[in-house]
Amino acid sequence: MRIPENKIEEIRDSANIVDVVSEYVRLKKRGKNYVGLCPFHKEKTPSFTVSEEKQIYHCFGCHNGGNVFKFLMEYKKISYIEAVQELAEQLGIKLDYHNNYSQIQSEQEILFEINKEVAQYYSNNLLNEIEAEYARNYFVNRKIKVQTIRAFGLGYALNTKDSLVKFLINKKIDLEKALHLGLIGKSSDDRFYDRLSGRIIFPIFSPNGRVVAFAGRTLVDNPDSAKYINSPESSIYVKGKTLYGLSHAKDEIRKNDRAIIVEGYIDLISLYQNGIKNVVAISGTALTDEQAQLLSRYTKNVVLIFDADAAGINASLRSIEILLKRDFDIKIATLPSNEDPDSFINKFGKEEFKEVIKKAENFLEYQTAYFEKKGAFNDPQETTKAIRELIRLLALIDDELKRDILLKNISKRFNLREKILEKELENALQKIKLDQRTSEKKVSNEQLDSLFQGKPKKNLSDVYLNKEVELIKFLFEGNEAVIKLILNNIDPENLELDIHKDIFYKIRYEYEFSHNIKPSHLLSLFDEETQNYLRQIIIEQYTISENWNETHPPVNIEITTYKYVKDLIIKIKQLQIDAQIKENVKTIDLATNNDLIISLLEKNKQLAIQKMNIKLVEKL
Repeated sequence: MRIPENKIEEIRDSANIVDVVSEYVRLKKRGKNYVGLCPFHKEKTPSFTVSEEKQIYHCFGCHNGGNVFKFLMEYKKISYIEAVQELAEQLGIKLDYHNNYSQIQSEQEILFEINKEVAQYYSNNLLNEIEAEYARNYFVNRKIKVQTIRAFGLGYALNTKDSLVKFLINKKIDLEKALHLGLIGKSSDDRFYDRLSGRIIFPIFSPNGRVVAFAGRTLVDNPDSAKYINSPESSIYVKGKTLYGLSHAKDEIRKNDRAIIVEGYIDLISLYQNGIKNVVAISGTALTDEQAQLLSRYTKNVVLIFDADAAGINASLRSIEILLKRDFDIKIATLPSNEDPDSFINKFGKEEFKEVIKKAENFLEYQTAYFEKKGAFNDPQETTKAIRELIRLLALIDDELKRDILLKNISKRFNLREKILEKELENALQKIKLDQRTSEKKVSNEQLDSLFQGKPKKNLSDVYLNKEVELIKFLFEGNEAVIKLILNNIDPENLELDIHKDIFYKIRYEYEFSHNIKPSHLLSLFDEETQNYLRQIIIEQYTISENWNETHPPVNIEITTYKYVKDLIIKIKQLQIDAQIKENVKTIDLATNNDLIISLLEKNKQLAIQKMNIKLVEKL
C-alpha cells in the first residue's frame, strides 16, 4: 500500500513546520526564523533553526535537517510512511492508498516488506522444518520457550545454497534489492546464494517494531567461519544507530525510568523471558553516540552489565564515556566469575538478578575498582594518571552540582585537597572545550574540501565563489520570476562547482516538468549530503534583530529581490570574464610565441567589450 504523491503534497502544504516542531522543541522567534536547542544533539547555545517561510529545519551544530516529515522521522524514530500518517491524522486529512504494490510503493517500504517476508520465512523454517530440529534443540538447551521465539521472531536459515533465493523468486521479490539488504550474496559468476545458510536467525527491529536487518549465528564451531554474520548497512539499517530489543523494551524502560544494557542477543532474550523487560543489547559492538542518543529518548538512567572478561570491561569503559557525554546516570553491575546475564538468570532466577542490579556501582566506583585491580595505586606515578583519568570523566558531566559531589568523593577516597582536584577539573574542562573547537574546525575544513573537490584551477576569487553560492540560494526562494531569470541567463556548465551544476540541472528539469518551486519540495529532490549543504546556505544562521521592521520602512521585496538577482547575475558573468582575462594574461607572461601573444591580446580585448555589454534575457 502506498500513499499517492498528491496526497503527501497536500499534507506537507497543510502542515506548518513551526507548529509541528514546537510540540517537541521550545522555539523562539529570531528575525524571520525560529531557533531552539537541538533535540538531536547536546548543546547549550541554540543552533537548531526552523524556517517557516521555506518549511524546513536545519541544525548548524549536528547538520540534521529536512522537511516536516523528516523531523518526525528523526525525532520519533519512525518510517516515512508513519510520519505521513501521523501528520495526516493531526491535520484531519483522510488518506487514500494505491493498491498497485509492485509498481508504485516507495523504495524504503519495499525494503521493509522484503525483510518482513524473509523474517516470516526464517520463522516458519525454525518452527516447522524437519531440518531445523538441531536449531530448535539449541533454543531448548538455552531454555528459550516457543512463545519467546515467536515474540522475537527467531528463525533458521536452511543449510542449502539457494533455499532463500528460490523463496524470493517464488514471491517475485527483486533479487537486487535482497542483495542490497544483505539477505543473499552474489558469486563471481553472477549466481545468487543464501548468505546466512545453516544459521539461527535474530531479526533486528527498529524502535517501532519493523525488521531492518538480520543476524545469523552459526551452530557449528568452525575456525574458518564467523560466529555471527550481520546484515550490512542499507538504506533502512545503520548498525550504530540501532539497539537490539528496544522495540520490545521501550515501554518498560519508560515505566521504570531505567534501561539495562547487555552485550548479546541471548542475554537480552533470556532476561526478557524471565520478566526483566527494560533491557537492550549493543549486539557485540561498542556502544555508539547515536545509540546513546536514541536511548536518551526513553530514559537517562542506565545499568551496564557486560561480561567480566577483558573485552567486556573495555566495552564498559568505552560506554561510560559516551553515556556521560549524553548526561546519563550510569551504574555498572557485576556478575560472578564465568557468569553472563543469560546463565545467571537461568540458574538463580529473576529476584537474584534484581539484587545484582540493586548492588550496581556508580561509574566512579567501578572505574576506581578497575584501576585498583590493575595495581595503579601501588605506584605514585600510576596513581596520578588514574586520578587524572577519573577527573577527565567528571569533566564530561554537564551537571555542575553532580560534578561537585563526585569530586568530593574522589577527594575523600584518596585523601586529597579539593582545591587541587578543582584545578585538575578546570584543566580537563578547558581541554574538552579546546578539543571541541578543534573538532568543529576540522569538520568545517573537511566539508569545505568536499565541497570544492574537483574545482578547476581558475583565477576565480572567493568573491566569485560566494556569488555563485548566493545564486544557488535564490533558486530556493520560491520566487518564480527570480527562478526564470536565473534559468534563462546562467549556463550551468559555466558554474565553478560541480555540486552547483548538479543542483542547477535538477532544479531546471523540475521547473520545466512540474513548475513546483516550493523550497521544501525542491530540497527533497536531492540526496542527504546535498540537502545538508543546501540547508546551510538557504537558512540564515544569523538574522537581523526583531525590531528591524520598527526602525526601517517596508519595501517591495519582490521588486528589490528581482533587481538584486539581476545585478548578481551580471556580477557573476563579469567575474567569469575577469577570470578568463587573468588566465590569458598569465599565459601571455609565459609565452614566447608572438602569434599566440597577439591572439590572446585580441581575445582579451573582445572579452573586455563583452564584459561591458552583458545583457540579460528577462522573458521566456
